[in-house]
Amino acid sequence: MNSGIICRMDAALELNDVTVRVVGRTLVAGVDWRVEYGQHWVILGPNGAGKTTMLSVAAAVRHPSSGTASVLGRRLGRVDLRELRRDIGLVAASQRLVDEALLEEEGATALTVVLTGHTGTSAPLWDRYGEADRERALGLLADLGCKDLADRRFQVCSQGERARVRVARALMADPAILLLDEPFAGLDLPAREDLIEALEDLAATRPGLTTVLVTHHLEEVPSTTTHALLMRDARVLAAGVVGEVLTGDNLSACFGRRLRLDSADGRWYARAPRS
Repeated sequence: MNSGIICRMDAALELNDVTVRVVGRTLVAGVDWRVEYGQHWVILGPNGAGKTTMLSVAAAVRHPSSGTASVLGRRLGRVDLRELRRDIGLVAASQRLVDEALLEEEGATALTVVLTGHTGTSAPLWDRYGEADRERALGLLADLGCKDLADRRFQVCSQGERARVRVARALMADPAILLLDEPFAGLDLPAREDLIEALEDLAATRPGLTTVLVTHHLEEVPSTTTHALLMRDARVLAAGVVGEVLTGDNLSACFGRRLRLDSADGRWYARAPRS
């Protein structure tokens, strides 16, 4: 279990004055951000605000150009990133799984896709999977509301089904933190609601799991979200407890348009009122 190697006195994620520059362009500027274990964050902001770049630092995929970043108590630049990434679950709609094309070509089932998360490989390593691993994979599919997909070819799964299978795969290695970069992209309304419900269930059944969700849309924020961070023009506008950060004024400043914020059953909705 990961709890044996992670010092819980540290934050799950801590960025101090982090700046990321690429080819002279500043993608993230002077970000300070601390995520405690067990919290569930959402990062909101318009296109180009720096959300995905900041998440790539949190995922130990990118180093800051300046400032310091620590993930699960380990500072980037001073640790073996391959080992650190084993404790990080990442689901990004903009990126296919490294093994997805091969798995489709081989007609792999959803269960096989989840099993590859145990080894983080580009193809299943059957000699590495025991009955306990198979039962765990089936259990994760069940947790994500898609156990009936276990024997279905991943290639013929719908976009929504694939999204939930990818989350199950990311959880297979028992990560301490789960990062989700626009996981609802391309999903229709029923599929979006299925995935939101699955994420809410994960928060309820795994109190130790830390999650960070990046999205453009307030309607995609699960009711179990505890904290929110708003970004605009590569900087953080507001960060903190979700009820204090998600306000009409803050959202209007973030998206550069007057917005009215409403909530129902723990979910949020925004619209631009008519003058």
